[in-house]
Order: sequence, then structure tokens, then C-alpha cells
Amino acid sequence: MSKRSIAQILVGIDGNTVLSGARNIKTKLITEINKQGLSDQVSVIETGSIGPINKGVVIGIYPTGEMYGNVTEKDIAEFIQERFIKGRPYKKLLLEEKIQPEIDLEVYDSRKTQYFGRIVLDNCGKINPEDIEEYIGTGGYQALGTILKEKTPEEVIQIMKNSGLRGRGGAGFPTGLKWSFAAQEKESPKYVICNADEGEPGTFKDRLIMEGDPHRVLEGMTICGYAIGANTGYIYIRGEYQLSIQRLKKAIKDAEKIGLLGKNIFGTNFDFEVKIKIGAGSYVCGEETSLLNSMEGFRGEPRLKPPFPAKSGFLSKPTNVNNVETLANIAPIVLNGAEWFKRFGTVDSPGTKVYTILGHVSRPGLIEVPMGITLREIIYDYAGGISSGEFKMAQIGGTAGDILSAELLDVPLDYKSLQEVGHNLGSGAILIMNNSVSVVDFLKCCMKFFVHESCGRCSVCRIGTKQIYESFNRLEKKEAYFDELKNIKELAENLNLVSFCPLGQSIASPVLSAIKYFKAELSEGINPNKIHEPVTREESGTVSSYS
Repeated sequence: MSKRSIAQILVGIDGNTVLSGARNIKTKLITEINKQGLSDQVSVIETGSIGPINKGVVIGIYPTGEMYGNVTEKDIAEFIQERFIKGRPYKKLLLEEKIQPEIDLEVYDSRKTQYFGRIVLDNCGKINPEDIEEYIGTGGYQALGTILKEKTPEEVIQIMKNSGLRGRGGAGFPTGLKWSFAAQEKESPKYVICNADEGEPGTFKDRLIMEGDPHRVLEGMTICGYAIGANTGYIYIRGEYQLSIQRLKKAIKDAEKIGLLGKNIFGTNFDFEVKIKIGAGSYVCGEETSLLNSMEGFRGEPRLKPPFPAKSGFLSKPTNVNNVETLANIAPIVLNGAEWFKRFGTVDSPGTKVYTILGHVSRPGLIEVPMGITLREIIYDYAGGISSGEFKMAQIGGTAGDILSAELLDVPLDYKSLQEVGHNLGSGAILIMNNSVSVVDFLKCCMKFFVHESCGRCSVCRIGTKQIYESFNRLEKKEAYFDELKNIKELAENLNLVSFCPLGQSIASPVLSAIKYFKAELSEGINPNKIHEPVTREESGTVSSYS
């Protein structure tokens, strides 16, 4: 276990900061501390993401909570001198924000501008994710031990149902109910799948969870396995997530070594093993049946449902699929109880939500906030406001997410409130855009992505995505047909109705919401005198008109 001294320097090492030289800075910090004779007072701890992004290497100080960004090797000697010898903040690199503290329910108020604590990210940026003893020291695997010795599988599922936890991958399906479907199936073996594919552009919160607290995910999977009667779990993870893969492999090995995974866990007769399956990076494999096809060695294409994975999933056996953030909520709920979890968020959407904030904000990064917080609060209380210009729009949920205008800044971000105004919460990415962004150009980029990622199984998606992309290309050149927006709207609505999987269906979200709020701007690209030219027989095989 890492040495914990009077003060700790937490070095945030994740997929981004590694490229900025975080490991060299960690080594330099240790060398300088030893040189100054401070090794008995100050220790250097490798941890996951501390929160801010686009700030180079970020380090935090525990227990005071201050953070420093854009740290370089040449800053280390002066930093140690100022902070630990002279005892004052190193103002040159000091960031405005502080490390989010632990949850204190006595002062918790979801409507306050400062959120007092985190659930999913509680250990991220605090502990060494590669040291299992540090995870155990925070109460790790206590929930697993409790349910194995004191709870039946049925009782665990009931806890999940009572908590009101809904899937954090975007669909928002009740987690306890989903578990119960797999649990009631008699066929065996059963499987637990952690969907860590996370192919949605702009969304990387699952990666940071795995990098910062891999054991929390493993514990959630194991509890799910016990609840549904499964003895094997798989983490389906993007091949690009090398640091996550490395830390998960070590976590699995360490947990097996001390009997927290494998045979007879906690001395009981319950066995559970976790394996890692590395994906090839296909966006459509974020959909659970495409993921299952990929795991079985087939092309990543969606399957017809029903049967649903709970009945016929991996290798045609009962399977439960949850995403990383959902599974990271499991142990805290079991440990603290369903009523504790329901004290956060809203009545219909209990708990917290992890977001990655990107775009034209002063402090982009990773946050965890209560369900029901508004977009305005996220932008101005957490992200430091708009970095330049004025707020124009936000896309929530990644490229497949809805586009919200300024009139929705005060709508609570939870499943029910957003559905009441015709929108969905999505996966957990928030892209903030100022008035310099062209709606047409932005949507063209979104459609280009969907054209590339469509698996091509259904013609309506394969052809429809291309047609919508070409429409936005014409709008950008101000050469659009007189009825272009009408055709885009009809195509998007049809894709939503008849596409085989969520890829084609989700195209409607950004397109229709943009037309709803920015129709006037989109119309600027229309040439009212341009009508559709007849398609010749040589071009299409038939003579027809496009309308």
C-alpha cells in the first residue's frame, strides 16, 4: 500500500495526462521531495483523473484540496519550495476549482451552486487505482462481502429496484428491473457484460471511471453476477483505452490473488471470474446486441429483438448488459441503502450523473452532479461560464444527442423533465457552443460521422444518413432546394421509425432538435428558386423526380 504522509500530492494520471508527461512529473516530484528531506511529511500518489481537462498535467493536494494545472518538470523545484517549505500556494499554476469533497448529507443540497460530494467518482483523483489495498481502505468490496453473507439474490435485486437507479448509458432503463429479467431465466450459464465501448464522440467519462477506480466496476459486476446467478463477466472495452485496459487487468489479477474474484469468494460457494474483451472501435458496437455479435466473433451488427439479451444474449445464454457508470453505482447503493441513494437527485431520477463538459467553457472537465441540476448551473457554476462570446446551444449526450437552445437552460437535466419537453438525457457528454458556431456546419460534421459509422445492414440508415449529409452540404453552400428542411425532417423522422438499431434512430435527435430551435438560421442556406432536377434513366435505372 502506498505510503500516506501528512500531506499527499495526487498526480492525475489518465489517458490525456500521460501524453503530457505525467509519469515524468511524478518521478521528478519524488526526487525533489527526497532532495529537500520531506519524504516523511509529503508523499506522491498516482491517481486517476482529478477533474479538469485541457490543463496539461494536473496535481492535487490532499487534504487541502487545491489543484494545480499545466505542471511541467521545470516547475517542480519551485513548487515544492513554495508549497511545502514556505507553506503557501504556488499561485503561478493554481487553479480556481478544488477537488470535490466527500459527500456530507448534513450540508447536501442539490439546488446549491456547490455540490457537496460524489458517488461514482468518490475515489477518482484520491486513491491509487493500481493499489487494491487503497480501494479496500475506502470500504471497497465491503458491499460484496455483505451481500454474499447476508443477502439473497432476490434481496439484492429488490435493493436495486428500491433505489430507482436507471441505466447511465443513455437509455435510462431501470437497473433492478433489467437484472430481474436475467435472474428469472432458468437456463445456464449466465453472463454479466460491462459495456465499456463508449464510442459516442465527446463522451469519455466511463474511461476516466475505469482509469480512476477499476475495482468499483469489478465489484459492481460481481454483485450483479450474484444477483442474476452468473459466474462469468466480460468487460467489452474499446481498444484505444489502453490505460483502462492495463489498470483493469491489474485489478482483476490483484482481486483474484486475495480471493475477491475467482473461486469461493469471501469463503462462500459463489464463484465469479471477469475477462476482458477488446473491441475494434466500431460505434455501432455500443448497442448491446451489436456488442454481443462482436464478442462472438461476428461482424458488429445489431440483432433482431426479441429475444432480448436477458433471455438470449452472449452465446445465446441469459445475459445482463450494463454500462460502466451504472455498475459503479452498485456498491455504494448496497453499502448505504436504497433510501440513502434516493436522497440525491429527483424523485423520478435518483442519484447523480457523471458528465464530461467540453466546448466554449472556461473550465472543461469531468464532473459528477445530482440528477435534476440545470444546464445553466453546470455551465456557470461548474464550468466557469462561457469562455468567449455568448451561449448559443448545447448538445447533450454526444453526437447522437439533442441540441438545446438558450430557452432550455433552466430545464432540469433528468429523464422525466427532459422527456416532458421532448428531449433525452443521453450518455453524459455536454458540448457547449457559443455564437461563433454555425448550426449547419455542426450538423454536417455530425452527419459525416454517422455516414462513416453506419454498419449498412438496413438500407434506410445506409442511404438516409448519406442523403441528410448531402442536404447539409447544400445548406452550407447556400444551394439547398426550396423544400430541403422539409425533406430533412421527413428523412430523420423515418430513420427514427424504421431503422434497425439506435444508430439510425438517434440521428433524429440532433437534426429535429436543431430544426426546432434554429430553423431560421438553417433556412438561410436555401435557394427558394432551386427545384429538384429529374433523375435520368442512365443515373438511376428509372425516370423519376426527387421530392
